[in-house]
Amino acid sequence: MKTRKHLSASGLFRIVRGRFMHIVDHRTEQTKVSLVDTMMSGLALFSLKDPSLLAFDERREEPKNLHTVYGIEQIPCDTQMRTILDDVEPEKLRPVYKDVFRQLQRGKELESYQIMGKYYLLSLDGTGYFSSTQIHCLNCLVKKLRNGEILYHHQMLGAAIVHPNLKTVIPLMPEPIIKQDGVKKNDCERNAAKRFFEKLRQDHPHLPLIVTEDALSSNAPHIQELKKHNLRFILGVKESDHAFLFEQAVQAHKEGRGGEYEFTKDGVQHRFRFVNQLPLNASHPDMLINLLEYWEVTEKGEQYFSWITDFTIERHNAYTLMRAGRARWKIENETFNTLKNQGYQFEHNFGHGKNHLSVVFALLMMLAFLVDQAQQMACPLFQATLAKVGSKKRLWEKMRGLFCHLDFECMEDIWRALLYGYKISGFVILDGT
Repeated sequence: MKTRKHLSASGLFRIVRGRFMHIVDHRTEQTKVSLVDTMMSGLALFSLKDPSLLAFDERREEPKNLHTVYGIEQIPCDTQMRTILDDVEPEKLRPVYKDVFRQLQRGKELESYQIMGKYYLLSLDGTGYFSSTQIHCLNCLVKKLRNGEILYHHQMLGAAIVHPNLKTVIPLMPEPIIKQDGVKKNDCERNAAKRFFEKLRQDHPHLPLIVTEDALSSNAPHIQELKKHNLRFILGVKESDHAFLFEQAVQAHKEGRGGEYEFTKDGVQHRFRFVNQLPLNASHPDMLINLLEYWEVTEKGEQYFSWITDFTIERHNAYTLMRAGRARWKIENETFNTLKNQGYQFEHNFGHGKNHLSVVFALLMMLAFLVDQAQQMACPLFQATLAKVGSKKRLWEKMRGLFCHLDFECMEDIWRALLYGYKISGFVILDGT
C-alpha cells in the first residue's frame, strides 16, 4: 500500500518537528529537555489519544517508539512538560498549521473542497474546553454563577474548511477567547472573530473563502468585518432577531420581486423562497443582503432554515447555497464532537498552568486532529486501515496497544501491522534471578 511522502504520518511529523525547531526557547538557563522535544511530546500525547498526561508519562519507561515514530530525543516528565509549555506563546504554533495546510495545497487535496466554482467553505463557531470554580489563570474568562461562585473557563473560536459532501475537515489555527492583555472585561466571540479574520488574511491572503456561521453572526458590524477582509458569507438568520428583514421579504414577494421553486427527489421535497437586495435592518438600510428560505419536507416532518448571503440567489444556485449553509454544522459534528467523543479528550484538563498551558494544550490537540484529518484525506494506507478496523475509536485503541508492546520504526508500520496482520516469531522470558 502506497503512502504519500509529505502527507503520511511520518511526513507530517517531520514537517511539524521542523517548524517547532524554529520556535525560540524562552528559557535562558541550561536545559535537559529541549523545547522541540517538549512540543513533540505534547503532540504525541494527543496523537496517541492518551486519556491523561499521567498515562503518557508512563511511556517514558519504554521510549523507543517515541524516539523512532515522533523523533523525540529526550522525553519530558509530566511536570517538565507542563512547566515548559506554560510559557510558550500560543501564536508560536500558527506557522505549523500553515505548513500542514500548504502540503495539502501542494498535494492537490484542497481541490475536492471547492464549491461554487473557485471558493472554499469556512465554518466558524465558538466552543468551550475548560471550566472550573477553583483552578484558574490570568487568561481565564470569569463568570459569576447564581449561587455566588465564580466560574473560570476557556473558550476558542474554531474554524475549519468543510464541504457538504465530505466527512473530513481541514481545521485552521483557532483563535483563543481569553482575557486580553490590559483588558479587565471578558473577551468575546465577536472580538475573537475580528482577530481571527485579520490573522486569516495574513496567513492566506488570496484564498477565496465563503464564511458560514450561525445566526449570532448576522449583524452589521460582523458583516462589515467580513467584507473588509474580502470574505464572502452565508450566515444563518432568525426571523425573531430580524423582524424588519422578514417584513421586507414578505413585501418583496407581494410585489413580485422574489423567487420561489420546489422539487422532489428520493422522497424529499425541497422548497425554496428567496429575495435579493434587502436592507439588513432599519438601522442599516444601506447594507443590502440576499435572503434564502428553505423547507425540507419528509415523511418524518418539516424542517425550516434561513440564511443571508452576499451571493445573488437564483434558481440554479439556491440548492448549492442551502447545502453550503447547512454544512456549517460540520464545525460542530465533524470537529468539536469528534474531539470530545472520539478519543481526543477535548474537555479533559491535561494541565492548566499559570500562563498559556491550557491554550497550548488545546492548540496541540487541534494540531494532532489536523494531522489525522490530513492522513484520512490523503494517505491510502491510513484510509485502508481505518476501513478495515471500522471506527476511529477502535483504530486508536489498537494503535496504542501495538505502540506500547512492540517496537516500530514509523507510524506507517503500525498501520501496516493493523491492515495486513502480524506475527511474533517468539519471545524469551528473562530470568529475574
